[in-house]
Amino acid sequence: MFLTISTTGTPERPATDLGFLLHKHPDNAQVFSTSYGTAHVLYPEASVERCTAALLLEVDAVALVRRGKGKGKGRGGAPDAALAQYVNDRPYAASSLLAVALSAVFSSAMKGRCAAKPDLPARPLPLRIEVPALPARGGADLVRKLFEPLGWTVTAEAVALDAKFPEWGDSRYVRLELEASGLTLAEALRHLYVLLPVLDDAKHYWVSSDEVDKLLRAGEGWLPDHPEQRLIADRYLSRRWSLTREAMERLELVRLAEADDTEVEEIDNAVDEEADTEEKPIPLAVQRRDAILAALHASGAARVLDLGCGQGQLVQALLKDVRFTEIVGVDVSIRALTIASRRLKLDRMGERQAARVRLFQGSLAYTDNRLKGYDAAVLSEVVEHLDLPRLPALEYAVFGSARPRTVLVTTPNVEYNVRWESLPAGHSRHGDHRFEWTRAEFWTWAHQVAGRHGYEVEFTPVGPDDPEVGPPTQMAVFTLATAPTTTKEEKAA
Repeated sequence: MFLTISTTGTPERPATDLGFLLHKHPDNAQVFSTSYGTAHVLYPEASVERCTAALLLEVDAVALVRRGKGKGKGRGGAPDAALAQYVNDRPYAASSLLAVALSAVFSSAMKGRCAAKPDLPARPLPLRIEVPALPARGGADLVRKLFEPLGWTVTAEAVALDAKFPEWGDSRYVRLELEASGLTLAEALRHLYVLLPVLDDAKHYWVSSDEVDKLLRAGEGWLPDHPEQRLIADRYLSRRWSLTREAMERLELVRLAEADDTEVEEIDNAVDEEADTEEKPIPLAVQRRDAILAALHASGAARVLDLGCGQGQLVQALLKDVRFTEIVGVDVSIRALTIASRRLKLDRMGERQAARVRLFQGSLAYTDNRLKGYDAAVLSEVVEHLDLPRLPALEYAVFGSARPRTVLVTTPNVEYNVRWESLPAGHSRHGDHRFEWTRAEFWTWAHQVAGRHGYEVEFTPVGPDDPEVGPPTQMAVFTLATAPTTTKEEKAA
């Protein structure tokens, strides 16, 4: 298996910086032992103007058979003839084994780390990647569908079954060339790490639940919005339905986390322009946070969960109030949590203040014992980003499993949309909203949730309460009843 990565440069930014990014010196040919053979890294060319790094993977076919992997497993997991264990394309065609070698040999580059030149990893490079033999179930068209949305210019030439007999047609292999100028090396390596095994459509090692985490880590920043997201997840996870479902649910929540938790700026300002005042307008996002803080004060909560905390705006507001002794922000997106950490300046925070706050990754579609035992939980502008069939999972994770004494849920009131002059008729306030409820729809849902899980619920308007269409944001305050009813799930347990 063979793959090359090339870039060009100038005297000010030499192409040989590629060696710093890959953590492999251009003057050396290096050898690495992997679980499936031997990987070689060498530089066919290395000058100021142009530099090329090559990864050559020599696969030990006998070792594959002895490990119980790669035993000619066909599509769908059905075993091929025994001869396929020894006669196959594994030594030559770029497959999941090459993706594993990329991760092992260029791990620091894939993570975007470069201690010698810390500014390099974030710099987009003119990149050219060549893979002489790539198995592609779906042909050149699928190769383009996978790489072009990521910013690559794709040349995928089908390889003939036999050049001497063109009438036999094309094989399932392509010769791949990728070119891009707006991507970092780390992004390029993560694209290859995921999409090589997707195109091969036959992983050659055991696929367990941790593969979902690997997929989401490598896909961060590009997979949630990829038009072929479902196919990528399905093939990467070897068509294991339960893993694919988990990946799709978590990707959906990533989109939620990365969506701005404020309304469109023009919409926020529109309501304020109607107010008969010369004071500086108060954005709806600020009014919403103030309403949440007031409700938390009224509940007497000291230990608070911010579920779907996004980039940490509410966590930051909670930290400023000493009445909140423990604040936990939970989000499925590592990127959002990283931004939240920077916003809060966790690395420079005093020991006493740092002891009050924690951020951790978690999916609201699954129960999590870390969420139990808190006074209050906040779901601010979260539910409307989920598809309606996903709401029962979130409902049980929060109200049935975590069961804080108080739960605050805010969501847009779709009836108020007619008051936004800048919002076209029939449009949602945010492009990622899967629905927006009327007041009656929100009240019905909230009362049903409260009844199923032993809570009482009251409603509070957020923003100007229009006598005809109500407030722009509606908030439900759930309070755990003194003698909570036993849910069906608890009875079964």
